[in-house]
Formats: sequence, C-alpha cells, structure tokens
Amino acid sequence: MSGTEPRPVVLIVDDDLVSVRILQAALQQECEILCAPDGPAAIDIAMTSSPPPDLILLDVVLPGMDGYQVCHALKSERRTQAIPIIFITAMVAEENETRGLDLGAVDYITKPFSIPIVRARVKTHLQLKRQRDILTELSMVDGLTGVANRRWFDQALEREWRRAERAASPLAAVVVDIDLFKPYNDHYGHPQGDECLKQVAQALSQSVQRAADRVARYGGEEFAIILPDTSATGALRVATMMRQRVAALGLRHERSTVADHVTVSVGAASVVPTHGWSPSDLFAAADGCLYQAKADGRNRVRCLDLKSGQQLAE
Repeated sequence: MSGTEPRPVVLIVDDDLVSVRILQAALQQECEILCAPDGPAAIDIAMTSSPPPDLILLDVVLPGMDGYQVCHALKSERRTQAIPIIFITAMVAEENETRGLDLGAVDYITKPFSIPIVRARVKTHLQLKRQRDILTELSMVDGLTGVANRRWFDQALEREWRRAERAASPLAAVVVDIDLFKPYNDHYGHPQGDECLKQVAQALSQSVQRAADRVARYGGEEFAIILPDTSATGALRVATMMRQRVAALGLRHERSTVADHVTVSVGAASVVPTHGWSPSDLFAAADGCLYQAKADGRNRVRCLDLKSGQQLAE
C-alpha cells in the first residue's frame, strides 16, 4: 500500500473484549479499526461513518440482535450492501456457516481463530473490494468529458439527501444546459461539439472547490451538480461562477442568437431535507429554474429556495 493511499477501515463487531483486542492488535498496523459491541451500534457506524467501513468482522452471538440479523440489515441497505462481511464466531456447525454465507457474507472463520489466517483472509477480501471499487468508479464516469455520469449523480443525490436530512443541513442542486447546442453541432460538426462539451465540463468543474461538489454530465449537453451544505444564496453564487467561466472560454458560436460565443443557462435550488420533500423535488425545482432561465433569454441564472419559495437571480 502506498504512503498516500488511505488505510482501509475495518469494523469489528463483538461483545467479547478479549477477541476484539486480539483482532485489533493483529490488524491495526495495516488498517484503521472501528469497534462495536452489538448489532445496533454496528449498523449505526456502518450507515453513518464517512467513509463507511471497507470490511466488517462480525460475531454471530451478540446481545439482543444476533450477527445474522445484523448481516441481513446491512445487506438490505444500499449504502452498506457492498461492504464485505466475514463472520468470526464460535458457532462451528456447518448449518451456521451455510446460513451466514447465504445471507451474503464473503467468509466464515471459527473461534478459536488463527491470527495468520485472519490476516490473510482480511487482506484478500480488502484487495477484492478495492478492485470492485475501482470498477464501480469507472462505471460512474462519463467517457467523453471525464466528469461523473448520470448514474453517479442519481445515487449521490439520494446519498447526500439522507446525510443532509440527518444533519438538518441544506442541500442544493444545480442544472446547466449549453445554450443552442444543436445549432453549434450542426454548424461546427460533432468532433468540435465533443470538444465543446469537454471544455464546458472542465470549466464547470473548476467552479467548485470542495471534494463533495462534483459535476456530472446528466445527458447530452446538460450537466448537474450536487452542493452539500449549501443554501440558495450559496448555490446562486456557484451557479453564477459557472455561467461566467463558460462564457470566459470564448468558444465561438456563430449560430447562437444569444451571443457570439458559447453560453449556458443555469437553474439551481436548495432546501433543508425533511419528510415533506424528496430528492426528486429538489432536482425538479432546479430543472424548473433552468427552464425559467431559458425562457428569460438564456445565458442567465435562476435559483429557488424550495422551502420559502423565494426566487433568486444573478
């Protein structure tokens, strides 16, 4: 593992402090260790920690909620279902192992366990997860522009909505559309149109500073951005910067009725998530603002505070 790569996070779930300490001592040089004494605590850590655990070592015999129930709960949630689970337990019967594997665990180790065996299996499953993560990340990237794709955006919006709901913090969405892109493509040709998309994507990406603020190509000439912890005022500021950066590219557009260069129209919306709203409501509000920006003449920014109904403009 390179010095710049973060260490994998392993969650140990066991109410036996002796086992926990042995496992912790065996793995702490290579991994960051989290511990939970019971099922509810394990689920809470897996659901809320950022980043989530890369691997879970789970005992079957736990107070209240047993390990099988914990495994089922984790495999039922999108945020945690891909986390590999290894049962480490004194339950040695074949039917116990079969049940654990049927629930989705990747391995089953019986107590008393061998430290070298635990280390080897943990290393193997962490490597496999890393490979899966790389493939997943590649599947979330738009092949032309290099920014995230719609699949990533849809999943990220759901994830950030849940996080913002727990934290009672604002979440904003921004939708950007290149003005009159079809006439641009028809006049300059598709290769130049592709180059335009790449440069616009880069300009939009340069307009956001935080790692969580990621640009996605939503489809065709439309881009979408998620802005966690961002009010309507903050979303308007970012959206305005995006419009200005694209204009500053100075990409000639002879077929535009808006300007002699490529421009974008931008819609944005923000809300503190509650049970009265949904992620689709937020996106629909941003998309509605985009429609308004186009109706008002294009090359404009419109924004909405979803809760108060206050409309903001550049």
